[in-house]
Amino acid sequence: MIKSIAELTEKELTGKKILLRVDFNVPVVDGKIFETYRIKANKETMDYLLSRGAKITLLSHITSVPSFEPLIDQIMLVLGTEDFSLYENIRKYEGEEKNDEEFAKNLAEPFDIYVNNAFSASHRNHASLVAITKFLPSYAGLSLIKELAKLNEVLNAPKDGKTLILGGAKIETKFPVIKNFFDKAENILVGGAVANVFLKIKGVDIKKSLINDDFLAEAGEILKNFNFAIPEDYITADDMILDIGPKTVENFVKIIRGSRMIIWNGPVGKTEDEKFSVGSRKIAEAIINSGAFSIAGGGDTLAFLERIGLIDKFGYVSTGGGAMLEFLAGNKLPGLAVLGYE
Repeated sequence: MIKSIAELTEKELTGKKILLRVDFNVPVVDGKIFETYRIKANKETMDYLLSRGAKITLLSHITSVPSFEPLIDQIMLVLGTEDFSLYENIRKYEGEEKNDEEFAKNLAEPFDIYVNNAFSASHRNHASLVAITKFLPSYAGLSLIKELAKLNEVLNAPKDGKTLILGGAKIETKFPVIKNFFDKAENILVGGAVANVFLKIKGVDIKKSLINDDFLAEAGEILKNFNFAIPEDYITADDMILDIGPKTVENFVKIIRGSRMIIWNGPVGKTEDEKFSVGSRKIAEAIINSGAFSIAGGGDTLAFLERIGLIDKFGYVSTGGGAMLEFLAGNKLPGLAVLGYE
């Protein structure tokens, strides 16, 4: 059974030095943090610990810039507090991605308690998520506990009225979810580069569109055994499919309106370009107006929803991208397993 920090009394937390693993791996454009949701998601856990007299050091990785140093003032502003320390980008150190125990032991040495609040990184077998738990009493943060509750609700909900929408560019992470949801969802809607595999196996000339040919045979088998919605028209430029077309939007929106639960991971177009974000915007608006319980996740999805001002309109927003997909595919996440989650 996973242990939550909510199980610790104020006496057990007062004066304790907490190493809090967070996920601040956010996009940064021209020195400005472009998506703040993942940072905000840690505020509840931090407020909980600080109000009970704990001393917090945050630990994260980031890929968009080498260092957190120029971002610290923005992070403090988002969190609404300066009462914490922030370690440098943990992936600067060789021992992190190797899950090196000696590195983890040295990392743990100054602290009393370890807390993992980084659900979105928990699919990684890294030192700050896995090996660290061998050297400190280890607990899950409040955001991580909430993620598990919501995603389990999605998995265990009845199939009828459940719609899964998948897009984005990382084809290899989406196929296991599609297969796991054959008997868990009434509808599966596919866009983005994921759809290109299915279009090509059906004989559509996708020209220079992003694709992973390794999944063509698997796509063919899926199409034989499960009827789900792929684009029937598309918006193209430079010989590439970059968004779903109006007929597809109409079909997807119709299905969304008849749904009771909607799970969305991955935009259905190249949303960083406004010209190719129409399909994703229409889907977001349809989900919000459907009255269904909705859950959205994935870094690109979060950045898009925050940019168009709709992120707060969803029933729940998962901080996880790859971790959300791994969880929904039915796979074990190393960072959760070491906390006792089965």
